Amino acid sequence: MNSDYVKLAIAPIGWTNDDMPELGKENTFQQCVSEMALAGFTGSEVGSKYPRDPAVLKPALELRGLKICNMWFSTFFADGRKEQTLREFCEALTFLRAMGATVIGCSEQSGSIQGLSVPIYGEKVMFSDQQWQRVVDGYNQIGELAAEQGMSVCLHHHMGTGIQTLAEIDRFMESVKHNVFLLYDTGHVYASERNQRDVIGVLEKYQSRIRHVHLKDCRETVLQQVARNNLSFLDGVRNGMFTVPGDGVIDFAPVFALLEKNDYHGWMVVEAEQDPAQANPFEYALKARRFIREQAHI
Repeated sequence: MNSDYVKLAIAPIGWTNDDMPELGKENTFQQCVSEMALAGFTGSEVGSKYPRDPAVLKPALELRGLKICNMWFSTFFADGRKEQTLREFCEALTFLRAMGATVIGCSEQSGSIQGLSVPIYGEKVMFSDQQWQRVVDGYNQIGELAAEQGMSVCLHHHMGTGIQTLAEIDRFMESVKHNVFLLYDTGHVYASERNQRDVIGVLEKYQSRIRHVHLKDCRETVLQQVARNNLSFLDGVRNGMFTVPGDGVIDFAPVFALLEKNDYHGWMVVEAEQDPAQANPFEYALKARRFIREQAHI
């Protein structure tokens, strides 16, 4: 892959978990970004411990040769909270523009069970046609707002949400306008359905509309335990269902090959939420960076 076009970042969720802040509570912002840089990454997404004042955050990152490439943003269009979502979206957009990012990763969180103690397989929300229309209309609107600022809205398909499965990703992408893009997450695609492990299909189908990539690996044995024992998403994370690229069962060679073949321009972000007490964040960051260097040659 061409390092002039593809940049590597890592998410801070390996140091401190945003959904379960008790995981990694001892890890400071300074430690997190310093270890990212030491591991050889040049970008980061925004974590819960990051300062939200660009005048404070930007110098801290520049000191370490890091840039902000994206930030999680929760939308609540299906629930009818359009005005609140639009107001908060504009605030997030202003912050990211000030940080020099060109992408904002959005997840439709209406009815999400990702933070609840309920089985991740079997009890996820299913949107009604009316809710789907609210989501589509809402994303079309924030897609236009972002485009006006030279930025891209990317839908982050995610376990436990109304846009988790391959069919739900298809429905979303086929319904929204072409100024709404996709955040392609290898781990969430792999885990999205308990009896289907298709990582490449989404990439092949929507390559031209993918503006951001999350590189996440999975441990199949843990995913099977999650499904068999009706565990929650949070339990799955605690038990290690996700890990960094090269440490699980996903074959990343065709992923990197397809991205290169289709001339992907953008960030690839290592994002693997684990318990840092069980998976040392710096050690796993180094492991991921080594794997990407060997497999993608960047």
